[in-house]
Amino acid sequence: MSLAREHALRAVKSVSRTVGRLTVGSRLVPGFLIVGAQRCGTTSLFKTLSQHPGVLPPAFHKGVHYFDTDYHRGMSWYLGHFPGSGKAESIRRRLGVRGTTGESSPYYLFHPLAGQRIARDLPSVKLLVLLRDPVERAYSAHSHELARGYETESSFERALELEEERIAGEAERVVADPTYASHHLQHHAYLARGQYIEQLERLAALVGRDRLHVIDSDDFFADPRPAFDAVCDFLGLPRWAGISFGKHNARFRSPMSAELRGLLEGHYAPYDERLADWWGRVPSWRR
Repeated sequence: MSLAREHALRAVKSVSRTVGRLTVGSRLVPGFLIVGAQRCGTTSLFKTLSQHPGVLPPAFHKGVHYFDTDYHRGMSWYLGHFPGSGKAESIRRRLGVRGTTGESSPYYLFHPLAGQRIARDLPSVKLLVLLRDPVERAYSAHSHELARGYETESSFERALELEEERIAGEAERVVADPTYASHHLQHHAYLARGQYIEQLERLAALVGRDRLHVIDSDDFFADPRPAFDAVCDFLGLPRWAGISFGKHNARFRSPMSAELRGLLEGHYAPYDERLADWWGRVPSWRR
């Protein structure tokens, strides 16, 4: 994208958000959030859901990042991203169900304060979580952060060695000072983000287990129709045939060494065992 076009797009977004804030009373409140996990297919699920005629996506952003990094901007700023409620009613006339809107910010699941903010500000919202093999997730996240310029260590092994030191005390700092944005917690928590059960138990305690729908990413990509139908059922949307499934935002990576994979699988084994008990199913990467 050219610099001029980027500046123009930013200006349009700014105007759109300003208009949104001025008309906040007529804006749709999100009915769903895709809260994570990062590098587990959240972009693909969002793009798939956005094809459904009952879903009205936010303007310009799949992820607003309000409940993690932009909470200080206020609820009017947040709601300004979403379409007007009149569009939802027009969908009701066509489909028999009111249209819904939502967004996808995969840091919400891991951020230490996002869950309680969501529970307080969106007491009826439904939360979607995608999970994949945490070893693959960590490796993919490192490639992703490196490509975006947020990681300086080109070696995945070295980034793992540094993780404990990098993120030590960061969650506590965020809790103590909600305005504090932790670069390390957001971009360098490769192992910690894959300890899914810790995050799911925390979130379920805040919003209720019945408002969480967890999707196995490998199953979703291998056979997307049943997984997507289950998402529609959870959101109260009619199942829809005219959906095109695809995989988005994937990155090429060289193979991981068998030795490192074995070490990481051993690290995640107790977390995956707890996850299976909580979820009521064995995750695909442990079958």
